[in-house]
Amino acid sequence: MKLIGIIGGMSWESSLEYYRIMNETVKKELGGWHSARVLMYSVDFHEIEAHQRSGDWKAAAEMLSKAAVSLEKGGADMVVIATNTMHKIAPEVTAAVKIPLVHIADAVGEAIGEQNLKTVGLLGTRFTMEEDFLKGYLEKTYALNVITPEDHEMTLVHDVIYNELCLGTINPNSKRSYIDIINKLEQKGSQGVILGCTEIPLLVQQADVGLPLFDTTTLHAKMAVELAIEMEPENQ
Repeated sequence: MKLIGIIGGMSWESSLEYYRIMNETVKKELGGWHSARVLMYSVDFHEIEAHQRSGDWKAAAEMLSKAAVSLEKGGADMVVIATNTMHKIAPEVTAAVKIPLVHIADAVGEAIGEQNLKTVGLLGTRFTMEEDFLKGYLEKTYALNVITPEDHEMTLVHDVIYNELCLGTINPNSKRSYIDIINKLEQKGSQGVILGCTEIPLLVQQADVGLPLFDTTTLHAKMAVELAIEMEPENQ
């Protein structure tokens, strides 16, 4: 099994989920006493959030690129950015190292394709919902029609992520609001909804709604494990 390098800490709560899912997946796939081979570089999210808020994506890219280089030097065979929003600077991170980047949009796009869906809703930070680094990637690479909530709903979704979920707060009222927004996306034609922030699955689960939910945390973590196992010479 190859060594998975994770850039985490954005937030640490979702990074914890990555570690749990990776180990559960390895146990399921390999059995016995197997566990995931993982090397994590956990950043200080306070610094990242400040760069996001000020629009200094260059500084954020430099921080994550340095983290990726550290993981590569530590022996990692691949790098995983354990957050949707920071895939905005995925090209810079990819360019900084020789090892492959496991892109979160590929994990999501493949899962949606397996269900033969064409129109999906997207929830996440405003950066993720409004910009093209995830939405555009899915539309161009996987021929999906990706729709987002109304502007005031995007504000609510974004604020809950930063002011509650990233701080470890689970608010039942926010959960009800998210479910209402998901139901409205269904009315607009969504056949499924992407939980495009790694904190959202802490708040909303599949049992809460009728539409298929695509949990980017789980899909991304599982793809990394699958690649780590497949990269072994005897499995090539």
